[in-house]
Amino acid sequence: MLEKLEFYIDGAWSAPADARQLEVVNPSDEQAFAVISLGDAEEVDRAVAAARRAFEGWSTTPLSERIDLMKKLRSVYEARIDDMAEAISKEMGAPISLALNGQAMAGLGHIKAFTRTAASYDYEHALDERNPQEWIVHEPVGVCGLITPWNWPMNQVALKVVPALLAGCAVVLKPSEISPLSSMLLAEMIDEAGFPAGVFNLVNGDGAGVGAAMSSHPDIDMMSFTGSARAGIAVQKAAADTVKRVSLELGGKSPNIVFDDDALADAVKRGVRQCFLNTGQSCNAPTRMLVERSAYEKAVGIAAEIAAKTSVGNPSEEGRHIGPLASKAQYDKVQSLIDTGIREGARLVAGGPGRPEGFNRGFFARPTVFADVTNDMTIAREEIFGPVLVMMPFDSEDDAVKIANDTPYGLAAYVQSLDEERAMRVARKLRAGMVQLNGANRPSGSPFGGYKQSGNGREGGPWGFEEYLEVKAISGWPSA
Repeated sequence: MLEKLEFYIDGAWSAPADARQLEVVNPSDEQAFAVISLGDAEEVDRAVAAARRAFEGWSTTPLSERIDLMKKLRSVYEARIDDMAEAISKEMGAPISLALNGQAMAGLGHIKAFTRTAASYDYEHALDERNPQEWIVHEPVGVCGLITPWNWPMNQVALKVVPALLAGCAVVLKPSEISPLSSMLLAEMIDEAGFPAGVFNLVNGDGAGVGAAMSSHPDIDMMSFTGSARAGIAVQKAAADTVKRVSLELGGKSPNIVFDDDALADAVKRGVRQCFLNTGQSCNAPTRMLVERSAYEKAVGIAAEIAAKTSVGNPSEEGRHIGPLASKAQYDKVQSLIDTGIREGARLVAGGPGRPEGFNRGFFARPTVFADVTNDMTIAREEIFGPVLVMMPFDSEDDAVKIANDTPYGLAAYVQSLDEERAMRVARKLRAGMVQLNGANRPSGSPFGGYKQSGNGREGGPWGFEEYLEVKAISGWPSA
């Protein structure tokens, strides 16, 4: 059993005052393989105090020095990227190929991208040519509390930690207690890179113990949270009394609109595979496939075939298979929602309840497709967060847009049509923060975030960097 009982506070690993231990479970075999400590408000106080002390010096450290340290972190990360992939695979069940090439590599990609953004950002400038004495200055927001989820652990941690540190903020990180080891490994890397004590702090814990203490802490200037809408609302409410900045990246129920044209088969295959990627545990997964009625039954058949061919396997094995769900709680939730879909009358065309054939333990779920879903069904409204696709027909372009937007979420949306004008027209009508057309990938530096109950703020690129900057206007600045 791996013991990781300490927290990283003020540049050193230290034991909690009142150790409450929690086992970290490998979701592929349901066996504990590590144990961590859960912190409380006392540990949060220590971490915030360390960050507050460090902020004064770090915020005035020349940008070039902050960038040099980030480049050192990049080198350390590159040298240990296999360790990072292994930690992610064991703690949340991502197949090792995905854990390395998708999950761990995402963290490295954000280090590179934000380093470029920080180096080129315009921190000080005149308001405009007509007002040269109105000087606009961008300064670090202060001490930031960062709470990250278990599904893409290093992707989400890097999206917060890296821009915050480059901007000159000091941070306190609470990773998910389900997948904490990857973040503890990052803390080791930050220590090895030589960041000043107190600039980065890590306290493990649950939402009730550590998350709530961070959200309401008077000496934390900003909270950045990624997770469920329910938990995000709790963070925002707790932060309200101290009027701190809150950035939220929450859930999604993303529509994938498929028109009837020559690319139908490829579009449906791509949509199913995107939905099942990471075992369906992605907030921007295209989980609602809306298909033009003239091609609907054909699309249902293709989707069922792709689901049946989707391989489920052990995370430790190389390959393109999907792994288990990350925890028993998530497995139980997915099974309950599959049962609900059947009970509410959706047509089950692939998968269903229980584990796939050949598995008698582990949190493995069957790749599942429901057809004839209506937008009032539970499986069309709630974020399932598993390998479950729901399909429904539409009759016209306006009908597709109406169904797509009929959701409390607005994170991502997808449009498949060879008619480029139609694809662009529909994209403009969708109430979502990100729209991908015809399988286009999102490039590095593209803003990630959504409308409505999918949160507020953006991560990635200059938008994600600006989340950690205040804007100061200085009037009467001597003109050049």
